[in-house]
Amino acid sequence: MTKVDKKKLKKSKTATPVFPESVLKPVSNFLIARLHTLEKSKKKIIKEDPFMDVNRGSDNAASDIEADEQFGHARTSAISKELGKSIINIRKALARIKVGKYGICEECGQMIDTARLMAVPEAKFCASCAAKLEK
Repeated sequence: MTKVDKKKLKKSKTATPVFPESVLKPVSNFLIARLHTLEKSKKKIIKEDPFMDVNRGSDNAASDIEADEQFGHARTSAISKELGKSIINIRKALARIKVGKYGICEECGQMIDTARLMAVPEAKFCASCAAKLEK
């Protein structure tokens, strides 16, 4: 992502600055690529879930195998859940780009610092609001 000169930000009718298309296009492309990667990873993780094995019920002779499968299921479920959250956040960021609200804190309405957006492109809160909300 490129660094943005705040003076070059366009002002919308509501006086909230909007990132120019030259900045949003690479961000959008990055988020779309990241979205596809996460979706592929989630599908792969789901396939690794031992509970998805159609032969699971017939081959569980030992309790240690059952314990391994339980652990594997818990692991894949947790990873899948986190990937799902990331996918949702990226889709929301893409929607904010589309409606012209990308880079605006959903809590205070101020611009999110470009350094934060470079680190977390799907960020929906500025650093200070994110810190307050985490408490």
